[in-house]
Amino acid sequence: MNSEKLNHTLDRLESYIKDYTIINTRVSQGSIAWHIDHSLKVINNVCNASIESDPSTYLNNFTFLGKLFFTLGFFPRGKAKAPKHVKPPKVITEESLVLQIEDARSNINKINTLDKNAYFNHPLFGHVNTTRVNRFLILHTNHHLKIINDILKQQKTLSK
Repeated sequence: MNSEKLNHTLDRLESYIKDYTIINTRVSQGSIAWHIDHSLKVINNVCNASIESDPSTYLNNFTFLGKLFFTLGFFPRGKAKAPKHVKPPKVITEESLVLQIEDARSNINKINTLDKNAYFNHPLFGHVNTTRVNRFLILHTNHHLKIINDILKQQKTLSK
């Protein structure tokens, strides 16, 4: 079920590619392209790290903070900085977003076939294994989808 939700979340992200050039600094310093690109980099990096992980080295060290945010069902805005490897480049093209969407779809299918203790190491949450990875990716992507929605809402307000 979570993989269906994750695919639906990915569909929503893809639907905003048409608006990728819009920016509104009242909401975010990043453009819609930035939020889409970052979300896709996170999905693809998390999937690749999980695929390459050794399940025998998994530690059940999921932190209190991780449990709190997973229970609340959202991440607060402006509290975390994106690690360098998931920061978008200065120039983001529509073509690069489409290619990353394709990779993400393929990667999502792969992670659902992994051992339950395949994992990636989150800087604040610790090891996130495959039993939690879909939820993490849904929460993270929804966090950025909300920002995208707010950018578009503000844009419509400003253009009236």
